[in-house]
Amino acid sequence: MRTKLARRYAALIACAGLGLATSALAQDKTVKVGVLNDMSSLYADIGGANSVIAVKMAVQDSGLLDKGWKIDVLSGDHQNKPDIGTNMARQWIDVDKVDAIADTPNSGVALAVSTLVKEKNAVLLNSGAATADLTGKACTPNTVSFTYDTYMLANGTGKALTKAGGDSWFFLTSDYAFGHALERDTTAVVIANGGKVLGGVKHPINTSDFSSFLLQAQASKAKVVGLANAGGDTTNAIKQASEFGIVSGGQKLAALLLFVNDVHSLGLKTAQGLSFTESFYWDLNDSTRAWSKRFATQSKGGAMPSMTVAGNYAAVLHYLKALEAIGSNPHDGAKVVAKMKELPTDDPLFGKGPLRIDGRRIIPAYLFEVKKPEESKYPWDYYKTVATISPEDAAKPLEASECPLVKK
Repeated sequence: MRTKLARRYAALIACAGLGLATSALAQDKTVKVGVLNDMSSLYADIGGANSVIAVKMAVQDSGLLDKGWKIDVLSGDHQNKPDIGTNMARQWIDVDKVDAIADTPNSGVALAVSTLVKEKNAVLLNSGAATADLTGKACTPNTVSFTYDTYMLANGTGKALTKAGGDSWFFLTSDYAFGHALERDTTAVVIANGGKVLGGVKHPINTSDFSSFLLQAQASKAKVVGLANAGGDTTNAIKQASEFGIVSGGQKLAALLLFVNDVHSLGLKTAQGLSFTESFYWDLNDSTRAWSKRFATQSKGGAMPSMTVAGNYAAVLHYLKALEAIGSNPHDGAKVVAKMKELPTDDPLFGKGPLRIDGRRIIPAYLFEVKKPEESKYPWDYYKTVATISPEDAAKPLEASECPLVKK
């Protein structure tokens, strides 16, 4: 009899313990977000520590901290190396229990981390990496791209310059996944709009000497020299192109990916007249100005946010909205991303727009031109808007998508 009672009590205790554990799991309101980017090299100014600031602002603005949630933000430098980025992401997920990884500028790193995140069922909130393959042939249920991609850049700058008479191109391309995707997508747009590509040359990432590449561009006689690179590579290429007389010799430079921090570094005298495409500019409207001025009080030297920094804020804010809608953190990346796609996005920097089944956020883009020095009226007053690109034109149509999540 005593043995039976003991067993019965043990069973009741076990059930009670299971119930408590289930209840605790259902009420799990702890979240960890890791900001993985370039903290020390050619992309540090367009992301780096500024991306961490933006993510922390999103955590604060989500309101979840006041509702009892515990949200930690980690950061790490992937050094633009896929193996380092993947190892850091693996450590974060396996040991530190990170739920979501944000930013990931450098498409090679992002593609590798996206594969890992799917394997571990975490979340990748991409803002920094440009390759359209993240929402194309390499898409997963765990990855979203919030800010821009190579398709957007090509269909903004590439189409506009080709239609304006720049119908022959030569590319200076950063020799890794991002540069290859950007040249590929821009080439398709140039040809589709009646232009032709006369040639191109690949250059190592983070190179300091563009002389041989620029000489080949000059010799090609192409009307447009397309810079399929970013960050320090773009600014170095633009500075040296000026020294080589590329523009004064009659060719046009197309900075296929340019950020406000690049323009600040170059100065308006050097950058004036450059055309490029972005989905965010700090001085675009009252909402972007208000947020950016808040951001600038925390950034080094009062720098304004880049497009990708703004995208990190928006992506993390929407991620946290999805967790709140679920009611707790299920630590199930695919489930959270599905909820993110279910909820309409709405934030002060990009406005409203759906998050598609392929993980691409649908927002407008803008063709900008850098102002002349005499046109700038106040600090960081660098852009003038040439054209607005509709959300539908800024993203690859779903019917043309290679994403396996899209049913055709």
